[in-house]
Amino acid sequence: MFSTIGYIHLACAVISMITGLVVVFNTKGTKFHKKIGYMYVSNMLLMNITSFFISNFNGFSIFHFFAIVSFITILGGMYAVLKKHKNWLASHYYFMSWSVVGLYCAFWSEVGTRFVNNMEEFWWAVMIATFLTAFLGSKIINKNAKKLNIK
Repeated sequence: MFSTIGYIHLACAVISMITGLVVVFNTKGTKFHKKIGYMYVSNMLLMNITSFFISNFNGFSIFHFFAIVSFITILGGMYAVLKKHKNWLASHYYFMSWSVVGLYCAFWSEVGTRFVNNMEEFWWAVMIATFLTAFLGSKIINKNAKKLNIK
């Protein structure tokens, strides 16, 4: 039931959830932001990689699809920082912020697989929790974007 890959995935997820919130709710652009941000990115990348070695649904599943989406948001956010194109700050901010929101949405799916036995109830519980998480996340992202003068 549990594997080394699963434990690595879990550890990276927990570290990412903590560091993601720390970055979201602290001052942007500081040495602290960058240090914690790189911890977030490295753990998210490892978590995404390990997800492809976990197969609870007999092969490629919707969870693997969203791991690819997560990977793309991380790459998009880091590409913006490394290349510093015209609107790099907005790109970095939105990609990374939605990465954190996506991580918390994935958390509800993981919790659902552990505690909801009926698949019909599982999908409803996950959809409602994900919608509420994304809604709250969008409010926080837009509020912080205004504070940072990002359009």
